[in-house]
Amino acid sequence: MRLHAPMALVALVAAATALLPATQAQAAGSVVKVTGGQGAWQLTVNGSPYTIKGVTWGPSPRDAAADMPDLTSMGVNTVRTWGTDATSQPLFDAAAANGIKVIAGFWLQPGGGPGAGGCVDYVNDAAYKSSQLSAITQWVTAYKDNAGVLMWDVGNESVLGMQNCYSGAQLEQERDAYVSFVDQAAQAIHGIDPNHPVTSTDAWTGAWPYFKAYAPHLDLYAVNSYQGVCGIKSDWHNGGYTVPYIVTESGPPGEWEVPNDANGVPLEPNEQQSADGYTNAWNCVESDPGVSLGATMFNYGTEYDFGGLWFNLIPAGERQLSYYAVKKAYGGDTSHDNTPPVVSSVTVPNPSSVVAGQPLTLTAQATDPNGDAISYEVLYSSKYVDGDGGLTSQSSTDLGGGRLQVTAPSKPGVWKIFVKAHDGHGNVGVGSLSVRVVPPPVSGTNVALGRPTTASSFESDGYGGCPCGPADATDGDLTTRWASDWSDPQWLQVDLGTVTALHHIQLDWESAYGKDYTIQVSNDGQTWQTIHTTTGGDGGIDDFDVSGSGRYVRLDATARGTGYGYSLYEFGVYS
Repeated sequence: MRLHAPMALVALVAAATALLPATQAQAAGSVVKVTGGQGAWQLTVNGSPYTIKGVTWGPSPRDAAADMPDLTSMGVNTVRTWGTDATSQPLFDAAAANGIKVIAGFWLQPGGGPGAGGCVDYVNDAAYKSSQLSAITQWVTAYKDNAGVLMWDVGNESVLGMQNCYSGAQLEQERDAYVSFVDQAAQAIHGIDPNHPVTSTDAWTGAWPYFKAYAPHLDLYAVNSYQGVCGIKSDWHNGGYTVPYIVTESGPPGEWEVPNDANGVPLEPNEQQSADGYTNAWNCVESDPGVSLGATMFNYGTEYDFGGLWFNLIPAGERQLSYYAVKKAYGGDTSHDNTPPVVSSVTVPNPSSVVAGQPLTLTAQATDPNGDAISYEVLYSSKYVDGDGGLTSQSSTDLGGGRLQVTAPSKPGVWKIFVKAHDGHGNVGVGSLSVRVVPPPVSGTNVALGRPTTASSFESDGYGGCPCGPADATDGDLTTRWASDWSDPQWLQVDLGTVTALHHIQLDWESAYGKDYTIQVSNDGQTWQTIHTTTGGDGGIDDFDVSGSGRYVRLDATARGTGYGYSLYEFGVYS
């Protein structure tokens, strides 16, 4: 069903205008148009042809004045944002002062980033749509005369994102209603600002048929595409569309698009492959003249985390090889650049069985094209252990020849290790690999292995890879786990079959660990004796000697270390 703009739109725009700041320093605005006809379009700024050679903008708007000259040196003429509000003016002003334009975004839920929030019912939630339209019109009115504005971009990846909220017929109804709301916003923007085009970004060209059907007031379409960027051209030409397009995010393949390595985690491209990803993306954008109007590559950002090292051109303010690939693609002068060290590989002995907490030697194959001395930094990521995307710098000893000695992570699971190679000139090369960290070996026999195991409770649904029954803690498989209900106390008990003398216990906790617990033994499963007590535990591997015997061994847990239940990969009981 086609949704139409509300009758109160004019009043809403007037009300939003009244909310604007009383003073605002702005340069004379530009007139930006999509000109030409079918298959022969062109973007113009004040009547002159304009091809978008851009990057997405990661830093704070407050940093724009310092960063814009660097973008100019790269040949960048455009930056793209995902949100526009009261904090945006320094970005618009700095862009205008440096001859750069801004594709100014507006978040809508569910999107791909801070605006994701939750699942909005676009069919029925009039209050949400009214509030978003009010904000959009407020900030369009505020900035429309700023010379930094190139165009407005309403929404990010929401048509695709709807599949995380709805299914079946309702999914289609919500997508139709969302795109119809985007069209309402486009009409409102055009009413306020006829001098700048309006687009909408999604994560797949599969959103464009919805745009075609329900958003006729968009001046052009936009898409985020990485590995599939070279297929956009054929998708457009096969889709019967009547407006041009831009690519609003692209670069090397993302972690959702690459095969897994031997440890089951996405295989990150090396530096040269990443740089080639940007070059390839731009070549494909340029291959569709008259329809493709340019691109903003992902991402001119300084974020220093897992995703930042994968995609940022300047993580922590240092330039990666991909920075120079984008600069070359956009026609920047690279002839006198000092370029980064290149880390071709990082290796460790036995990456599938690195012992927790033990010394580990890394070998980084790194060269510097300018002959600069290289210094190294080692970082760990526990993203595939506990979901934390942050990076932790590790103390390392440089053994020479690219060999670095560190201490392995103390928590079992698959970790990413990054080696950064610095050249002292603001450049950085980065290599990475995954390692599977395993518990330290224990002398003796694990008499709990494969024995009947019971528990006070366990998660039986599909959440977090479950069901996670008690037997998963005594199966010898470090990828399976027992997970309890989210309450205290809980217990896990193994029947050894006969009374057995014990000398050691090893607990391999998942991220939801036990903080306070005891180990108890019993000959009959009725009368119990405590042989070990832990208070204030911090998870990971708990290794301790014990003295006692029994047929039954029980972990009696009384205080959780997190808000979740107790989650144990292995309950090792050694005789």
